[in-house]
Amino acid sequence: MTPATGPPDSVTCDMPALPGKAAPLMDAMFSPQTDAAIASARQHSVGDLLRRTAARYPDKLAVVAGDHRFTYAEFEAAANRTAHALADRGLAKGDRLALLSHNSWQYAVLAFATAKLGVVLVPINFMLGPDEIAFILRHSGATGMVSEDALATTAEKALATAEVQGGVRGWIGLSGAAAGAGWEDVDAWWRAGDESAPDVAVADDDPLRLMYTSGTESRPKGVVLSSRSLISQYVSCVIDGGMSADDVEVHALPMYHCAQLDCFFSVDVYLGATSIILPSPDPAAILATIAREQVTKLFCPPTVWISLLRHPDFDATDLSSLRKGYYGASAMPVEVLRELQQRLPDVALWNFYGQTEMSPLATILRPDEQLERAGSAGRAALNVETRVVDDEGTPVPPGEVGEIVHRSPHATLGYYEDEEKTAAAFAGGWFHSGDLGVLTADGYLSVVDRKKDMIKTGGENVASREIEEAIYELDGVAEVAVFGISHPHWIEAVTAVVVPKPGAAISADDVSAHARARLASYKRPKYVVLADALPKNPSGKILKRELREVHAGLAQTDAGIQDG
Repeated sequence: MTPATGPPDSVTCDMPALPGKAAPLMDAMFSPQTDAAIASARQHSVGDLLRRTAARYPDKLAVVAGDHRFTYAEFEAAANRTAHALADRGLAKGDRLALLSHNSWQYAVLAFATAKLGVVLVPINFMLGPDEIAFILRHSGATGMVSEDALATTAEKALATAEVQGGVRGWIGLSGAAAGAGWEDVDAWWRAGDESAPDVAVADDDPLRLMYTSGTESRPKGVVLSSRSLISQYVSCVIDGGMSADDVEVHALPMYHCAQLDCFFSVDVYLGATSIILPSPDPAAILATIAREQVTKLFCPPTVWISLLRHPDFDATDLSSLRKGYYGASAMPVEVLRELQQRLPDVALWNFYGQTEMSPLATILRPDEQLERAGSAGRAALNVETRVVDDEGTPVPPGEVGEIVHRSPHATLGYYEDEEKTAAAFAGGWFHSGDLGVLTADGYLSVVDRKKDMIKTGGENVASREIEEAIYELDGVAEVAVFGISHPHWIEAVTAVVVPKPGAAISADDVSAHARARLASYKRPKYVVLADALPKNPSGKILKRELREVHAGLAQTDAGIQDG
């Protein structure tokens, strides 16, 4: 793991020391004991945020999830008890704990319990299959795992494949099922025990999260985030996102994503706002919750906003309490943006753009800019600098396409156990996003393409190369190109153009069935087209931009799997 280097513009001067010049101010100024006491007094980690909020607002409603309603004092006690329970079971600072679950109050408690201990939380996408999860378990070195009951069979297969033995096995009983053999119900961890804060020194840049994100590679990378990364990002969200302690927010998108977990839920805890946790972004449940709990704030990717607008209960539901709306993960279609502003005229909208490596916020488009700058990702957030550069790292003039790079304390500490990719990502002392964009003269960013060829479908990141490699395993496939096309619901739909080998008798349905057996549902191609050849440039590179243009109309007919 390679941390970000210092600013590239810094200059060192080899000047001789002046006669009688004093030693650096803080070198060996205090004893180790005094240094430790100072560090303890100055500690500002994610786990400390809940304790401070509970001290300010002990009786304020913190978390609502199903039948559970926690005040901040109760939430703090639950997190502390859970932290001590984890420590009693052998987990210590720096150990990794994997978490596989839909949203729940247990998820919220574990996020802060691990932070208090300095245990690194490894949230796992619950849509992944056993083999995909096994890779994350092996790569992260997780020594413990907590799983939702409905996902326990998948978890057990992944643990067996990864050859992980022993360690913590926590059971989240969302369906009420009793813990399976070898698993322990996490409810016992928080119901009784020591309520005091764990006595663990957690420094600003001690790793707290290991978030796995897909890239152009077939395997995900482990993004290491620290308290400094996260809290700096929280401050940017609060200031530029107009967030406050009196917010009442629905959290319906998966908390394994750092967008829901760290742009919204953890920020609410930091401020002392009220969080309503839903297990999934079901439109009917979101609408009913807004009315019942008098919700003021909601984050959804464009696909979910569209689902809300199209739901038959939308116009009949009392949404008058809603004041703030946020979108991200992909661009909001301009017509949908106009419809949102027409049907929710009292709701201010923000567009958040970023990526996991930025904790994840990088730029923001604010409410007064939505229509004037429709399609823009906005300007750099409070604690971020953003540039667009050429292949040598030199800023390009306004209006020219280049790679989007950032310099910010939001940035990851690096990719876990991957020196090469970390060094490349931080080349020149800026974090290279892999996205291509254009900056205006006054600093507004438009994302025009993805250098890493990422597809963002329904708010999920899909690496085209991973899908291509899976399809190549099918006998009879000569070539395949996977890309995203614009879609009215998914925003981008995964599309595969397949060239069969001469004489091979494969159909589009064969490709679809093959993908269904090997890939998580959101990764499977929505459209499969058989072709005689793929367009290429003189150097042999497949021209995916041309494929996107040729097949852009597939979503208009929504014909699905096709031969053609």
